Amino acid sequence: MILGAAVALAAVALPAWAQTPQPVDIRIALITRQQPPPPLYEFDPIPEDEGLAGGRLAVRDNNTTGQFTGQRYALEEETLEDGQDAAAAARSLVERGVRFLAVNLPAAELLAIADGLKGENVLLFNVNATDDRLRGADCRSNIFHMVPSRAMLTEALAQFLAFKRWRRLFLVVGPQPGDQLFADAMKRAARKFGLVIAAEKPWEFGPLARAKADSPTTAGALTFTQNLDYDIVVVADEAGDFGDYLTYRTWDPRLVVGTQGLTPTTWHPTFEVWGAAQAQTRFRRTANRAMRPLDYQVWMAVRTIGEAVTQTKAADPGTLRQFIRGAEFGLPAYKGVSLTFRPWDQQLRQPLLLVQPRFLVSVAPEQGFLHQRTPLDTLGFDQPETACKLQ
Repeated sequence: MILGAAVALAAVALPAWAQTPQPVDIRIALITRQQPPPPLYEFDPIPEDEGLAGGRLAVRDNNTTGQFTGQRYALEEETLEDGQDAAAAARSLVERGVRFLAVNLPAAELLAIADGLKGENVLLFNVNATDDRLRGADCRSNIFHMVPSRAMLTEALAQFLAFKRWRRLFLVVGPQPGDQLFADAMKRAARKFGLVIAAEKPWEFGPLARAKADSPTTAGALTFTQNLDYDIVVVADEAGDFGDYLTYRTWDPRLVVGTQGLTPTTWHPTFEVWGAAQAQTRFRRTANRAMRPLDYQVWMAVRTIGEAVTQTKAADPGTLRQFIRGAEFGLPAYKGVSLTFRPWDQQLRQPLLLVQPRFLVSVAPEQGFLHQRTPLDTLGFDQPETACKLQ
């Protein structure tokens, strides 16, 4: 009789105030492209899970909070094969209910996705395309930029050179389209911070950094820097074909900076202050390797969603977009300050690291570079300079 009464009581519906609400499912996709297989031997191969590992860690972080605030996060990994249409893949994800897309693709494919999803209640997060035009004439209202622009990267470097009073630059430009874009951004940064391009040359000796050795045919490269008056070499070599070759091979004793040598970046294994050491440890435990910049940029994208959902108690992309762009949003990201987005182009403001391969050298903005809003806006296109017109 007592057992029957207990069963009967269990069958009675609990009042609304006593019921545990079902968690809200928030699905986030990372769209990336299948990388070609590495050579038989590669000194520093790109991990197969680059970027993905950062997203997986961020989802775990989001779910740690979400279990108390009523959200459940999941990361969907969409790896495109060679020739697969990125915009169609993104459309398919949206049709399956995904409303947040982290995109690890070049600028042209990112824009194709953004334009194909125009009018949809979807947010895109650019985690790897540094092109300035994405924050300028080709900006889109449905894209937030986690990765710095080339303007931000080169201005972080130019600030450091101006601080050190190394003002006369020898700019060496590679043959790839990205190399020219980096060089153009460096020239703009030099003008902004009072530096001088004392000499500029194209690199015409091929990928000597990949050859890892000299031969009689490289004699011209050994005299490439001869009879020039400059303080420092700036290399524009985004593919890594020759920049490392120039280090210690300049005719005069000069440092190399830019895409190789001393480089600007968002993250580095030697970065340990402001709680970054704990983040490095947590990542290494989960991924069994060091965190790379792309991992960090994907982590920030997923964490931006989690922070916005927690602070607004909403999961609607349109609502979150307005909040993320606003003054009340802040992303804790181990940089010593809370990170925010520029409302005029939706670029994430953040300090940038200046590193050599095994050591952190400086953090930009440098001391003494001031701004009426925040020193972080001394890096990249400021509001009066922008060509972005968000719709």
